[in-house]
Amino acid sequence: MRRYTPSMTGNNQRRLAAIVSADVVGYSRLMGVDEIGTLDALRAHRAELIDAKIAEHGGRIVKTMGDGLLLEFPSVVNATQCVIEVQEGMIERNREIEEDRQIVFRVGVNLGDIVIDGEDIHGDGVNIAARLQEISEPGGIALSNRVYEDVRDRLDAPFNDAGQQTLKNIARPVHVWRFSPGSALTNTGAPKTEPDKEPQAALTDEPSIAVLPFDNMSRDPEHEYFADGMAEDIITALSKISRMRVIARNSTFAYKGQAHDLRQVAADLGVRFVLEGSVRSSGNRLRITAQLIDAGDGSHVWAERFDRTIDDIFEIQDEIAKEIVTALRVNLTDGEEARVLARGTENIEAWQLCVRATDHFLRFSFPEMVKARELAEMALQHDPNYAYAWATLGFAVWWNGRMGSPADVEAAYARAGECADRALALDDALSWANGLSAMVAGSQGYSEDGVTSARHGVELNPGNADMRAFLGIALTRTVQYREAVGHFRGAMSLNPFPPHWYRSNMARALTMLGEFDEALSLLDEIQRTESAHLVASVLKAFIFGQLGKNSEAEVSVKAIAQFAPNLRLDRIPGVLMINDADETQRFIEGLRTVDFPE
Repeated sequence: MRRYTPSMTGNNQRRLAAIVSADVVGYSRLMGVDEIGTLDALRAHRAELIDAKIAEHGGRIVKTMGDGLLLEFPSVVNATQCVIEVQEGMIERNREIEEDRQIVFRVGVNLGDIVIDGEDIHGDGVNIAARLQEISEPGGIALSNRVYEDVRDRLDAPFNDAGQQTLKNIARPVHVWRFSPGSALTNTGAPKTEPDKEPQAALTDEPSIAVLPFDNMSRDPEHEYFADGMAEDIITALSKISRMRVIARNSTFAYKGQAHDLRQVAADLGVRFVLEGSVRSSGNRLRITAQLIDAGDGSHVWAERFDRTIDDIFEIQDEIAKEIVTALRVNLTDGEEARVLARGTENIEAWQLCVRATDHFLRFSFPEMVKARELAEMALQHDPNYAYAWATLGFAVWWNGRMGSPADVEAAYARAGECADRALALDDALSWANGLSAMVAGSQGYSEDGVTSARHGVELNPGNADMRAFLGIALTRTVQYREAVGHFRGAMSLNPFPPHWYRSNMARALTMLGEFDEALSLLDEIQRTESAHLVASVLKAFIFGQLGKNSEAEVSVKAIAQFAPNLRLDRIPGVLMINDADETQRFIEGLRTVDFPE
């Protein structure tokens, strides 16, 4: 094999190089399905395609990492051409292979300064390549802008601008470009769903809509919350309509701050209509623009500019929601119209504080939950009758109780229950309040009550993805796993880029059904961006134990000991939200066999 020989040698030398990081999508799942077959297939791909391409383009294999490769090239053109040819070659090699057994790579390419350590390399250039690989599409390639600028006029390949991306543990955002062999992508930086995910709805004439985050046109970054709150409230209002498909916040906000082609956005999310807008504020004055686009032909269905005061914000939201319903020719029942136009508060300060609280809550960490709780409590000082603020406060308290933060877990659940009751007394249709009620009831052992609360929430908010996921969790607690999986799939249809808590809870239901392959695939997806995800690690330890893969189980148990050193078996039912005695015993015994701490 021809290898690149650097002009400088020795320890701690530096040089500029093209770095490639690659790994196998869903490697743990593949190994669980067929360990020997997977290893044999990987060796064959290396011997017959990958290693030959690396040599042909003058690269060298720095090291292998089980399911991954770290490569170095003297030229970014050679590096990029090599990985394009490898990815295209893998399409052909997988063509006759069953989909659940195909080996698919993610690849990241970066140009950067590296530190030489014998045969190994280190440095930010390597770290960025690894992070690019993590956000690459399955079968695709993610390039840093430094690479793109060098190859754009030298390679005939359709690179797509993904905009500035914040990469884990990288101090500054990185401008990213994507390449996906065999697909006609247009410019969008949004994440894509993997081939083995639940298929999304096709673009149809049915009333379906994605509300993109409104652009903050003001100089003050604090007004970002104001713009986000506008879009989020419109999504919440529209999701109460039974005859509309409304994409959830988590998926539409994936496009925030990125250049995007609206037709591609609609295709990605499976909708016909897209709403976009902007907010500009100056003092007490607001200028809000909104436009509804028909993705079928790119035409403007409706557009409006509102020049008002900040006190008119809620009226503007109502007007936009009404215009959308009218434009899409959706007939509302009296009850739906009342719910769509219901306002949780008339207090601007309380509303803004809750928008900020939600942003912190959705980051799911103890410090962020503390901040969410503080902001919700501040909102209630401005408006003690704000149902959403009570629900947000309750969720922050409940989450910390579930994860074992308060000394008195039961007291935390009791306090969360009080918040849920207060929120429902103020607005029994509020999805967030019904979801909280369901979670608290399950945590306190009243699982059937939790299912009742969740079903009520879904009935009143049929298009709310989170509410469907809450029902899935409640059904899992009552050992109704098959129905739970159906609701998780429904939630993911409304939220094509789902948050990790959808995936982890669906994985638990699949685990109890014995469908380990799909469960592991979901858990791999979680840990691709959050390696220290507690529930994912616990479920993996259990599944590997059931499969007799004790070495893999040991890896998960050791990882848990690093980021949750005080976790013991008696806390597992709370962490995994298990109520059934038989299932609790099954999990405890399963984890005990892999030496989980008592």
